[in-house]
Parts: sequence; structure tokens; C-alpha cells
Amino acid sequence: MAGGAGTRFWPLSTEERPKQFLALTGDRTLIQMSYDRIVDLVGPERILVLTSASYTSLVAEQLPDLPAENIVGEPCRRDTAAAVALAALLVEHRFGDVPMAVLTADHVIGPLSDFHTALTEAVQNCGEGTLYTLGIAPTYPATQFGYLEMDSQVDGGELPHFALKTFKEKPDLETAKSFVASGSYYWNSGMFVWQTADIISEFETHLPEHLRTLRPVISRVDGQEFVEAFGRLQPISVDFAILEKAKRIQAVIPRIQWDDVGGWLAVAKYLEQDANENSIHGKVSPVESRSNTVFLEDSAEEIVLLGVQDLVVVRSEGRTLVASKDHLDLIKGAVKGLKS
Repeated sequence: MAGGAGTRFWPLSTEERPKQFLALTGDRTLIQMSYDRIVDLVGPERILVLTSASYTSLVAEQLPDLPAENIVGEPCRRDTAAAVALAALLVEHRFGDVPMAVLTADHVIGPLSDFHTALTEAVQNCGEGTLYTLGIAPTYPATQFGYLEMDSQVDGGELPHFALKTFKEKPDLETAKSFVASGSYYWNSGMFVWQTADIISEFETHLPEHLRTLRPVISRVDGQEFVEAFGRLQPISVDFAILEKAKRIQAVIPRIQWDDVGGWLAVAKYLEQDANENSIHGKVSPVESRSNTVFLEDSAEEIVLLGVQDLVVVRSEGRTLVASKDHLDLIKGAVKGLKS
């Protein structure tokens, strides 16, 4: 799934070039890193990228080995249930009833071998009505993630596997602290594995209109009929519409480092660090300055910091962000104001 248009990385991220198409943590963009993680498992012919119709050319440019017909543009945003229903019907139409993984295009994950182990064990244990999700062991009481409440542990392989009790929405801080303290809750990674027929069966039970709308046009996803059909779908998340109601869900807990790279402070640890705890990308000269994060996209430009601390400074294509670290939550509203 590669359709997001987040604003937390403004000014580098814009609606024309959102987060998944940016090289925030190295030389490869986030979508390229996501592709790299799975291409050796299945080959480019069995990787489908669902994105916004306005980003299909960007996907083709950044993933040149991907077959053109495997880049599917959604004509409008209809949330994740629409994306998953569309993906499942495409997989069924092109490949039959096979295991399918729903993965994200904008996260940082490693080590690769441990991620492959988790996917492989999920594939081996899904089926016969059992859906799988990947849970992440929490390292702090995060309020920006949903949580998975685990039931009893089940046999599944080398990694821990659990029957899933419930999905929990993003909690407040005190609730998140109680989740982490209990040891029974894991972060919801938003990554899933299931047999194609099983997820389609769940849609038939809980959201049949999505299937009725998309099935007649599934062989013509580049045509006007598809555009009109997709636009009629109800916007709703797959968690709320399907997964919270499904009867048989299990979770595997990978041994991976997982980062949703949720904002500029999350990027800081991937940048060059100086002796004064400044995190730097580009030609930056900090003088008597400490604990700043500076990202300069254009190698021909330069930024000088004089006697400042705890700032985030980002410069991209004539746009500049200067923010104190504890006010970064204002970015989304500020960008909306710029558009209006």
C-alpha cells in the first residue's frame, strides 16, 4: 500500500511527492526499500503496488523492474478497506487462491532475514479461515499506534505466535502505559498475511458491497468504469470494517527493528551526528549549537546555525521549516493553512 500523502515531512514531503518516495534514511527511498525487502521472496511479477492514481508515474520511475500492470492507481482515497478489497480481488483474478501479504511502503524494517522468517511462518500458518497479522513488541508507550491484545500462545514455528483477542484503537498516554506494563499488548504494524479466499470471505460477510462494486471491473483497473466504481466505495479502514469482526486472527511477533518513521525527530537517528548531538543532512555548519535536526536537500545550499538548540530546520525546493522540537505537531495544520 503506497497511497499516503502525509504532511509530517513538509517541506520535503508534499502532495506531489509524499513520504514513501523520499530517501529519508539513506540512498534508497522508502518505497524502494520496501520493494527490496520482498523482491527476492516472490519476484517483481508478484508484487502489486496500490497507490494514488497521481503517483503511478512516480512508482514506475522508482521501481523500473516492476511490470507496468502491477502498478494500480486508486482514483480517490477510500481508506484501507478499499485497498485491501481491491488487492485481494486482483490477486484472485491474476493468480488464484494463493497466500498474499499486505505490506506498507513507508516503514523501515530490519534485519531482512528476520523479516523473511516472520512472513514465511505467517504464510505457513494462515489459511482455513485463519488470518495473520504482524505484531511489534512495544519499546515505549506509544500513542500514535493501534495495539493488538494477545490471547494464548500457539504453535507456529521459531517465532512467538498468539491467538489475537482484540484490536485496540490508538490510546491516550495512560492507557498506552497500562498496555505496555501488562505484557499482553503489541503494536499493530498494519502488515497482514492471509489466504486470498479467506480475506475475500470476510469481505463477503462484513463488507459485501465492496466486492459487488469492484468485481465487475477488476479486469479493467485502468478504465473509466473502474474509476466510477471505486469512487462509490464507502471510506472505512480494514481494521474497523473487517479485522475487528473476524473470528480467527493470529499474530506472529518478528525479531525485527520496525520504524514507521513518523516525523522529523524519527529521521534524526539515521542522519550524521556531530559531537553536540546535532543530526545533519547536507552542508550545515553548527556554531555553539546543540541537539538540532537539520535536513538540507540541495547540496548547493548551506545552513549556518548560531547558538541555537532543539530546533528542526528543513529546506527543500524553496520551502523552509524552522520549528522547535516540541511544536512539530503543528505542521499538519500549518500546511493546510498554506494550501488555503
